[in-house]
Amino acid sequence: MSRKTSLFNIKKLNEYNIKNIKLDLSSKKAFSQIKKKFDFIIDCCAEPAVEAAKFNRSLVFDSNLRSTLNILEKAKKDNSKIIYLSTSRVYSIEKINTIFKNIKFKSKLQKKITINEKFSTNSPISLYGFSKLSSEMLIREYSYLFKLKYIINRCGVISGEGQYGKQDQGFVSLWLWRHLNKIPLKYQGYGGLGNQVRDVLDIEDLCELIKEQMLKIYKINNQTFNVGGGPKNSLSLRELTSYSENITKNYLNIKKSINTSNYDIRYYVTNNKKIYSRYKWRVKKKIKDIIKETFIALKNNKKQLLKIL
Repeated sequence: MSRKTSLFNIKKLNEYNIKNIKLDLSSKKAFSQIKKKFDFIIDCCAEPAVEAAKFNRSLVFDSNLRSTLNILEKAKKDNSKIIYLSTSRVYSIEKINTIFKNIKFKSKLQKKITINEKFSTNSPISLYGFSKLSSEMLIREYSYLFKLKYIINRCGVISGEGQYGKQDQGFVSLWLWRHLNKIPLKYQGYGGLGNQVRDVLDIEDLCELIKEQMLKIYKINNQTFNVGGGPKNSLSLRELTSYSENITKNYLNIKKSINTSNYDIRYYVTNNKKIYSRYKWRVKKKIKDIIKETFIALKNNKKQLLKIL
């Protein structure tokens, strides 16, 4: 709840009678005031901005790694089961950019190339990716030592209602918000052409998966899965621009910046083969529907959002 836009989501928590307790999970004393035993912990805590680690390394390590350590101590005490939301950014920047250097988006070859759990995690992966991969390793060590049951989901881009156009919170909502309000945008890096590709998974689809994983934790546990929208839900920034123009009827003169961040990657599309082989879960919501629903939420909350963004 550190972002002002998160206040919009408190309403949804209240609708489902979910109690929100504001804690600094990186503090050793975080759980001292909570006496209840946890049967299950879904660890989603993270500083989500990959670039933030360059400028605030302590924040990223505290939010991502130290918080996981404290959660694991609570899990050990309660013998809790854990589902950890990791990231696709645990994979090698250099290998991704080398493999996909000459791939053209929407080519026949591109549709066949996805990234599975066996892809290289060799450094560099960004300080953000390092903190998440380290958390994964920490979970495995606690599982081995204290017999904790866990699932690790390496998520790609998660989007949908509940993201409100804040930079570093999700490029789909950011793109739609900027088009809706005619706020300048630019294609950053790789020649400034907007050809970077990502796949997108809707938050509701992710929640359905977590529900199934919780129900089957005794049957399927101590596994790591890639989880994402897959090839059918993949798009480039240029394509997202086209979607945004069509739905908002606003057209921006998007600038180009050729300077490429050393943390950026050209391409990421999830291989869901392993997760599909273990669960009945499938990606349901199409990219067009994700964009439409995100846009409607932004439009409906536009007046309130303009006051805080």
